Amino acid sequence: MTNKELNLYTTGKRDICIANDTISDVLFKEYGVNRGLRDVNGKGVLAGLTRISKIVSFKDVDGVKTPCDGELWYRGYKVNTLIEELTRYEFGFEKTAYLLLFGQKPTPQEEEEFCYILGKCMKLPVNFTRNVIMEGPSKDIMNSMTKSILTLASYDKEVNSATLECCIRQCMELIAVFPMLAVYGFHAYNHYINDASMYIHRPRPELSTAENILRMLRPDRAYTRLEAQVLDIVLMLHMEHGGGNNSTFTTRVVTSSGSDTYSAIAAAMSSLKGPKHGGANIKVMEMMEDIRKHVSDKTDREEVIAYLTKIIDGKAFDGKGLIYGMGHAVYSVSDPRERILKSYVEKLATAKHKEEDITLYNIIEEEAPKIIAEKRHIFKGVSPNVDFYSGFVYEMLGIPVELYTPLFAIARIVGWSAHRIEEMIGMNKIIRPAYMSVMDELE
Repeated sequence: MTNKELNLYTTGKRDICIANDTISDVLFKEYGVNRGLRDVNGKGVLAGLTRISKIVSFKDVDGVKTPCDGELWYRGYKVNTLIEELTRYEFGFEKTAYLLLFGQKPTPQEEEEFCYILGKCMKLPVNFTRNVIMEGPSKDIMNSMTKSILTLASYDKEVNSATLECCIRQCMELIAVFPMLAVYGFHAYNHYINDASMYIHRPRPELSTAENILRMLRPDRAYTRLEAQVLDIVLMLHMEHGGGNNSTFTTRVVTSSGSDTYSAIAAAMSSLKGPKHGGANIKVMEMMEDIRKHVSDKTDREEVIAYLTKIIDGKAFDGKGLIYGMGHAVYSVSDPRERILKSYVEKLATAKHKEEDITLYNIIEEEAPKIIAEKRHIFKGVSPNVDFYSGFVYEMLGIPVELYTPLFAIARIVGWSAHRIEEMIGMNKIIRPAYMSVMDELE
C-alpha cells in the first residue's frame, strides 16, 4: 500500500475517531475529573512528594491566599541565591547539578571530583558519532538525541540493573554526553541536509558544560567569557522546575514501572519536545521577528503598543490572539527565572550592540501585561516568563533554532535524573492513575 492510499484511508477514519473519542466537559464536571490534572483555577492535582525543588507563587497573608513574586527553590536554596553566590570566575551548572542529584552543596573537593568525573564521561563509544548520529540525520534534533540515548543502552552491560549506584552512574554519563548528542546531531543535519560544512570538535574535560557547548558548536571554537557565563545561567535556570512539569512526571512514571534509565530519559525527551512544553521560546522568537518586520521604529512605544494590540486581537502574527512569553501556568506576579535572566540579557545585549532590541523587549515586557489585562479581563497578574528572554539569548549567541529545545534538555536532564533517583529510593510503587469509563454499553 502506498502512502497516498494509506492517507486516503486514515483521512476517512478521522471523523469516526472524533465522534467516538470526544468526551464532553459536562462529564468531567459531573464526575469531578480535572482535565490535564488541573482544576478550573489551574492548580495541579497533588500527585507526589519531593525534596528536590519547590515553586512559590502565593503566600498566606492574614489567612488569605495572596499572589506574590515567584520563587524557585533547589534543595532548600533559592535559585537566585545560588547564582548570586557565584564569583565572576565561576560557572554554576556543575555545582548545581551536584546539589540537585545528591541533595547537598558540594565541598570544594567534592565539586572538583564531580567535575573531573563528568569530564571523564564526555566521550561516546567508538564510531558512535559516525554510525548513529551521522546516520539518518534529522532536522528534529530532539528525535536524533532520543535515538542516540536508546542506542547508548545497547553499549551498557548493566542497562537493566536496578541498583542505585548504577542509576547514578548512568545519569552522570548522560548528563556529560547530552551536549555532544545535541551539537553533533545539529552538525549532521546541517551538513547532510543543508549542505553546509562539517566539523566535529571534541569537548575538553576541564571546561564547563556551557563553554563546551559553544566550543563544539562554533567553527572556530571561540567564545567570550561573558557568552559562556550567560549560557551557564540559562542552563542553571532550566535544570529543574518543581517536579510537576510534564517531562519530569513522565520520568517518574516510567521509573516507577521499573524500566531502565535510558528508557526513562528517552520518554522525558519525547515529552519535552512537545510544543506545549519545551518549544515555547521558539514561538517567542517567531513573534519577535514578526514585530520587527511590522514596527518601523522599535523604540516607539506607541507603535509597539498598536501592533501588540493587533496581535492580541488576532489580527497579526499567527492569528491566535496570544502574546507569547507572557504569563505562566504557576507564576502570576513574576517568574523568578525571567527576573534573574533579564540582567544577564542586558549585559550580553550591550556587548553585542543590541541596545535597540533590548529596548523593544523592555517595552513589550512593560506594555503587554496591560494590554492582556484589558483585552482578556485578566486581573490576577500577567508577567513575562523565562521563555520571553531565553530565545533572545540563544539568538545573540548564534545558536540555531533547531537547538533551542535540545539546550533545554541539556539542562533539564539534571532534574530528570534527580527525580529518577528519588523515585527509585522513596516510592517503590508503580504510578497507576485511575480512569473512569463513560462508554456506552451496546451489548
